[in-house]
Formats: sequence, C-alpha cells, structure tokens
Amino acid sequence: MKSVIVHDWLISQGGAELVLEEIYKLYPSPIYTLLYDSVNFSESWLKNAEVHTSFIQKLPMSKKYYRYYLPLFPLAIEQFDLSEFDLIISSSHAVAKGVLKHSRQTHICYCHTPMRYAWDLYHQYIKQLNLDKGMKGFIAKLIFHYIRMWDYTSSQRVDHFVANSQSVAERIKKTYGRTAEVIYPPVDTDFFSINEKREDYYITVSRLVPYKRMDIIVGAFSLRKDKKLLVVGDGPDYERLKRMAGKNVEFLGRLSRVHLRSYLEKARAFVYMAEEDFGIAMVEAQACGIPVIAYGKGGASEVVINEKTGILFWKQTPEELLKAIDRFERLEESFMPKSIRANAERFSKEVFRKKFMAFVDSVLS
Repeated sequence: MKSVIVHDWLISQGGAELVLEEIYKLYPSPIYTLLYDSVNFSESWLKNAEVHTSFIQKLPMSKKYYRYYLPLFPLAIEQFDLSEFDLIISSSHAVAKGVLKHSRQTHICYCHTPMRYAWDLYHQYIKQLNLDKGMKGFIAKLIFHYIRMWDYTSSQRVDHFVANSQSVAERIKKTYGRTAEVIYPPVDTDFFSINEKREDYYITVSRLVPYKRMDIIVGAFSLRKDKKLLVVGDGPDYERLKRMAGKNVEFLGRLSRVHLRSYLEKARAFVYMAEEDFGIAMVEAQACGIPVIAYGKGGASEVVINEKTGILFWKQTPEELLKAIDRFERLEESFMPKSIRANAERFSKEVFRKKFMAFVDSVLS
C-alpha cells in the first residue's frame, strides 16, 4: 500500500511538527506541504525526507510572510495530485485536510484543531488585527467567510478524524459535524527525569504572546514578592511583561532543551494560564515529577489530575492563581513525584505509536 503525508506548512518546529515526525517514522512517505523552510530544519529528520511544496513556495517573501497568503491556501492544497497513493495521512490545523481524493483512497486526518481564527476565535482575531472596521475590514471578513465555507466543505473529504485531545474532538464535532478518535500527541517523556533536589522557585514555559495570558502569571507573582518565578520563552510580549514584573520574576528567554530540563527538574511547581488544546509543556513538567498549577479548561483538564498531579483553577485572574498556589503549598507534601511522572507517561511517544498504528490498521482492515 502506497502512503503519503500532508502537512500544512514547514516553517518552524512546533508541537504539530513533533507529531508529524512520529507519523513519518511509522509510515515513511513523501510529504506534501504548502511551504518548506529547509534552513530551519537543516539538522532535523526532514533533511532525508522527500518534500513537495506548492506554488506558494515561489511567491515573494512567502517563508516570512506566509500568513498573508491565507486566501490562496485552499487553492494551493487542492493542486496536489495524490492519485497514485492508497492512504493519505494529513497532519492539519489549517488546510492540509483539504487535499482532493478519489473514492478508492482512504484519508486519515490527525487534526490538531480546526482553524480557530476562522471559527470560535474569529471576532477576537479580527479585532486584534484591527480588521473590524473600514474597507480593509470588509475585505477581510469576506475572505474569512470564504475560508469558513471551504473549511467545512473540505472537512467532509476526510474519511476518519483523529483529534489530539477530547477538547479538540468536541470542537471538530461542533465545527464539522464529525466524530474523532482521541489520540494524544507524543511527548518525549524519556528525555526528562525526577531530580530529588528541589529549589525554591516556580517556573512557567511559554511563547510570550497575548493569548497565553502570561500577564496574569507575571502580575500575580509581582504581588507576592516572597515567591520566585522563572519565565522561559520569548515573543512579542517580552518587553511589556518585563516592565510589569517585580524583582522576584526572572526572564530566561529561550533555552535549549538541556537547559530547560535542568530548570524544570528543580522547580517546586510549573504554572500555566492558557487554555490549550493539549499542553505539551504541562506533560514535560510532570515527566520531571513536578506538580502543575494550571487554568483548568481545555487540555489541562485532560493531562493534570487535580490534587494528585497538580492544582486546577477555573478563572483566569491573578487572584485565582494565587489562591491555587496557596492551595498547592498546603498540599505540597502530598504530591508524589513518581506518581506525577507515571501520569506523564500516558502521553509518551511509545503510547502514541501503538495507538496510532492500531487506529490506522483498524480503519484499513
């Protein structure tokens, strides 16, 4: 059986690309993608892969400003001729699921999420980009209307959906009217280990962008000068967050995996505020045996066991976070590092491989 893999774009390494890597290892196949920045993947597994790109690859400044070509994405993905293949596996958070297929082909889509900026976060996205008024806004709204129609129509081409969490499965059902098998993304839990020597600080790891709500975490710790917070990550919010931070909040910027591990392993707890589809960083923290203090909606409710592997809270405010930290400190001695790590191992690469292969075999049999 000839298989092929379709991925939205290969511009930088993120969670979706980690899933793609594991799928490729299970089913080594040609990869079709809108764009490929080979420089950013020069030392990765992709250097030995057969990668095909769309006409967008040749458009001016496409690798840097690829999001501006969004209106062309549906057209571009439909130009891939995959008729020679029997099995199509798409890794999609945008348009990869929209490739054309014939009736004798089977298309399995691993859906990281439906396009949130076109659906449930549409109004927020339009306002953030100042596209809610004027002629420019009118044109943007027309484009997104077209994107939504295409997105729904193309979702019906998929034979079987796989979601990366129960939250995403519910979103797929609401958006596309389709059911999805839940298979959690692979996390490299073997890379992390338990360190019995803990230090007196909390840690958070995130891209510093508005929707991650890092301002709430930094603001909360700035009110509690006796608690130290380490912030790992970079992004457009870096300077703003640094200005609002107290002296007890330290910004470490982007770290190598090895340096990140050394800080994670010695922290009292990991703090997270965003509503995530899954939340790989929360799993990595638990793989170090450290508890997670997180906003309880979205992926956190699936990867953190409240009062066993962490503390969940239900309002995105500094006050609620501080209450959760106080609750954690009262219960701190009851958290068992080995039990916390065991929970993280539910999301290991090995578990992903077994479940994904079993699912593919079941739909092909």
